[in-house]
Amino acid sequence: MPATALPHPLRVGAAVFGVAAAFTLAGCAGSTEAAPTQDAGDTSTETDAGSGADAGAGAGDSTTTYANGTYTADGVYRTPETIETVTVTVTLADDIVTAVEVVGDPQTRESEQHQGEFIGGIADVVVGEDIDDLDVSRVAGSSLTSGGFNEAIEAIRAEAAQ
Repeated sequence: MPATALPHPLRVGAAVFGVAAAFTLAGCAGSTEAAPTQDAGDTSTETDAGSGADAGAGAGDSTTTYANGTYTADGVYRTPETIETVTVTVTLADDIVTAVEVVGDPQTRESEQHQGEFIGGIADVVVGEDIDDLDVSRVAGSSLTSGGFNEAIEAIRAEAAQ
């Protein structure tokens, strides 16, 4: 036996300690991914900061043609506090929206604010668009008013269809 060799029981003990230490360190290694969080306290209704609207495809039947003219219809939507109505007037020329007017009848101060924002921005979103492509989702941060607007547009499509 060479003078530098360790006794057999000491070598076995060192090997067992090394393996145990490796498993211990592996078990301590944690994931660096953050767990997803959910904001359960978010009760906002029409407070989105965006000003987008989706005038995307699929809103209507693109094979339908509409009579030129000016049409008016009401649309209803629900807020957490009330039922709101908007009156939408659209002028069509060759299926294109050439003018739009929305009049609200807000039942609360918050609805007045959101309808005002929606009314202020809706012309920029829909004028020049084919009425079949209209499916507004949010205008100037107002998303619930879009439901009433879209309902009125459906009624106008039905009335103007040839």
